[in-house]
Amino acid sequence: MKLEIAIASAAGAAAAERGGADRVELCSGLELGGLTPSAGLIEAVLEATNLPVQVLLRPRPGDFCYSEDELRTAEREARSLAHQGVTGVVLGALLPGGRVDLETTARLISAVRTIRPGAEIVFHRALDQAVDAVEALEGLAALGVDRVLTSGQASRAAGGVVCLARMVALDSGIEIMAGGGVAPKDIPALAEAGVAAVHLSAKRKATTASSAALALGSADGQDPNAYFLTDEGLVRQAANYCR
Repeated sequence: MKLEIAIASAAGAAAAERGGADRVELCSGLELGGLTPSAGLIEAVLEATNLPVQVLLRPRPGDFCYSEDELRTAEREARSLAHQGVTGVVLGALLPGGRVDLETTARLISAVRTIRPGAEIVFHRALDQAVDAVEALEGLAALGVDRVLTSGQASRAAGGVVCLARMVALDSGIEIMAGGGVAPKDIPALAEAGVAAVHLSAKRKATTASSAALALGSADGQDPNAYFLTDEGLVRQAANYCR
């Protein structure tokens, strides 16, 4: 079973590789569920690791129903990611009623593959908010999606094993990757569900020398000095369960 680690830095990519990960997903703003990283960060990560690098395409936090302006921005970002030579692009969109937005997904895939035909395409955890998650797999497969990241529509993947097993049994041709609150100890149960890969952040809170007390963001209870690092030890624990 493959192990994918969500990272937010070049150091995180290197730690994931040392810990035994098979690939990484790069994003910024992990605490917001992930956003598209900067071109400079992508370049640094590509230089820091020999692992396949998947990059998140998400233009803003919040829901996955995008306006035409937001979609045009996402298409620009998709083309930029393709030009940078990333292994794959992680994307997703929903319609206001909660169904998977196949038309928007197709536009974003086209933006990537027109420039980089061999790029992998992953549909992210927007699938877990969809009213037609299992049924949508065949439509996504027809668009050329290679993989989906899903918790099985549960708050944590460990609680979604029944749905995950249904997705695997559908045999849509799409790789099912379990993710969402995954701890290393959850991996055996996810493996029993038949998923091809697991995804986790394997992060720890960084220590900081700063004594600043003023929070510059708007999140309630935000620690003004908090940020997260990839924990190589947690990656190694997860890798041991996957082997």
